[in-house]
Amino acid sequence: MDTILAPMERPLCRLDLTPLPLEFYRRPVVQVARELLGRWLLRRTAQGLAGGRIVEVEAYLGPGDPASHSYRGRTRKNASMFSAGGRAYVYPIHSRWCFNVVTDTQRVPSAVLVRAIEPLLGLELMAYRRGTTQLLQLARGPARLCQALAIDRRLDGWNLASGRRLWIARGDDQVPAEEQIAITPRIGISQAREELLRFVHLGREAFLSGPRHLHRNRQ
Repeated sequence: MDTILAPMERPLCRLDLTPLPLEFYRRPVVQVARELLGRWLLRRTAQGLAGGRIVEVEAYLGPGDPASHSYRGRTRKNASMFSAGGRAYVYPIHSRWCFNVVTDTQRVPSAVLVRAIEPLLGLELMAYRRGTTQLLQLARGPARLCQALAIDRRLDGWNLASGRRLWIARGDDQVPAEEQIAITPRIGISQAREELLRFVHLGREAFLSGPRHLHRNRQ
């Protein structure tokens, strides 16, 4: 069985943990979603630094997308989606949390749901939060990911370019090539289910959420 005692691929001093600039996020949501694969999602708390490589995301297009939280307009709960790109949008689901990256401009309330990361930093800390020593159970799925990284509603609206508390960085620059990205329908939604807006890092299937047949390229 897989345990948390997996070696980190590179020493911490060789990782680029500089936050991606706001300009990275202020582009069309599909472009940002694809380019988030391979980047590192990082969370720093008083207990330490934890995170890993983003391997699965979904794009939500905004008012024209029935599956998007912004479809019916702005509310108190989804207000962060109406910010300019580079903010966090954190919302509850079944007493858990989901983390999204807001993209584009204030006129386009779109976001990328980060569904899974490959855990690489702070494994013991993530294991403690998740209550498991199984590596593959730490951050496979948006709710598990948020629990492992202690992401909750208090980080809704957070500036992801701040380099504090919660941010996304280049990491080890292992960004997948075009042929290493599978594009499939989104998971767990009731509307616009056939839209090809889920992007996954092929070769990292063990860390992806959902049944294995959902990882096959449908583009």
